[in-house]
Amino acid sequence: MTGLSRRVYLLRARDLSPETIAVAFAKTSRSPEPFDQTAAELSDSKSAQFHEKWVVGYGHSSVAEHAVLHIAVENVSRLAIECIESNRLASFTEKSTRYQKWSSGAFVVPAEIAGGAAEKPFRDACEFLLAAYQHALEAVGGLARRRFPRLEGESDARWEGRIRSSYVDVCRYLLPAAVVANVGITINARALEHALRKMLSHPLMEVRAIGAEIKRAALAEVPTLVRYADENAYLRDTPERFRKASGGLGIPGANAEPAPRGWMKLIRSDPGSEDLALAAAGVRFCGWGFAESLIRIRNASAGQKRDLAGSVLQSLDDHDIPLRELEYVNYAFEALMDQGAYFEVKRHRMSSQTPGPLTCELGYLTPRWIDESGFRGEYDAAMRQTASAYQAVRREHGPEIAAYLVPNGFLRRLVLGMNLREAFHFCRLRSSESAHAAVRVLALQAAQQIRSAHPLLGAHLKTDEKIRWEELEKEFFC
Repeated sequence: MTGLSRRVYLLRARDLSPETIAVAFAKTSRSPEPFDQTAAELSDSKSAQFHEKWVVGYGHSSVAEHAVLHIAVENVSRLAIECIESNRLASFTEKSTRYQKWSSGAFVVPAEIAGGAAEKPFRDACEFLLAAYQHALEAVGGLARRRFPRLEGESDARWEGRIRSSYVDVCRYLLPAAVVANVGITINARALEHALRKMLSHPLMEVRAIGAEIKRAALAEVPTLVRYADENAYLRDTPERFRKASGGLGIPGANAEPAPRGWMKLIRSDPGSEDLALAAAGVRFCGWGFAESLIRIRNASAGQKRDLAGSVLQSLDDHDIPLRELEYVNYAFEALMDQGAYFEVKRHRMSSQTPGPLTCELGYLTPRWIDESGFRGEYDAAMRQTASAYQAVRREHGPEIAAYLVPNGFLRRLVLGMNLREAFHFCRLRSSESAHAAVRVLALQAAQQIRSAHPLLGAHLKTDEKIRWEELEKEFFC
């Protein structure tokens, strides 16, 4: 670096378009010029020509990752948000059902039934749920005020702020998937192109319309990079092809029963993968070849392995991220959780997630405060009436439209895959006292099974140790 001084600086989005920034970074592979000088020589039209040639023409899509957009999406259903947030390489912040309240009429009527005979029954079902939700806020809110009385000198606003989440979190079990929410999205143009294809190929008209609107908004900033995002036949048609191909499958004599609540069953793990993780650490820190490192690890005594595991994990604090070598240890779980809990779990986008359909067919959870506040009768009546409305809409318009009616309290299946590195994050974060109670149960169950499957590395898994999942379930749910 003789004669050269180090430079670290920003290419500011307020001064340059996202496509221009992407080109400025892309040109460094072939140009010796500084980034800012390269950017100064570019225009929007030159940037578009570059992307048309290299990204579109030659498929160098990684260039598009440097063009980042911040997209605001407002007043869309939480059902639509599921598709929007199904993209791993993006960041999302949404309106929280744990801290904010919903009012009458704050729901989406799907375009598929708008103006038809099903619209009024659909509206009636949503309004019925939102009315029950408002009643629950009064009943459960009263219980919260009795349990957490006002502190001396505390204002009404501060008191409400302190206790709000404790009762709003309970009442959210009544909110249907049709209720509207806002979501902020930060995403690069390459990931956005794939996200748009998913939305434009979705079975719901609302999601397709949102995809078209996001594309129109994005074209103003990245006119080349998302221009060709369109409906995709593979994404559109695969679900129906699979359903038809699976029509002849069956399990003679099988009687599938829904699992109990808080169910997190480990369905796959490799008993030898702890050795793989430690062997990979040997490659990284000792310079061994992998085969040599694996032999060393496998020949080590139990005490030596414990020391090796401790050397890479025991000094972790709450803000540390474990080594990437833990990614060689993988798990698959089958879970059953309420829809509200699923909305928390789906935020762990580094995991692999396969949710089952959102239905009213697997039963629902009842928070204990619903019972203790005297609201149980109205709650059960709302859930039963909604399940009946769901079946009526499903018979006429199919399961996708009927899903709009499903409240957060109903149970949903999820196949969840994660490596041990992600498990450290998931179990620590979601077992904490501030987490949603149902998700805490799931996180504590996952940690228990991971420790059993891999005691060497799992021993260092950090969770809230003040309560067992069985006690937590008994405390929060009927």
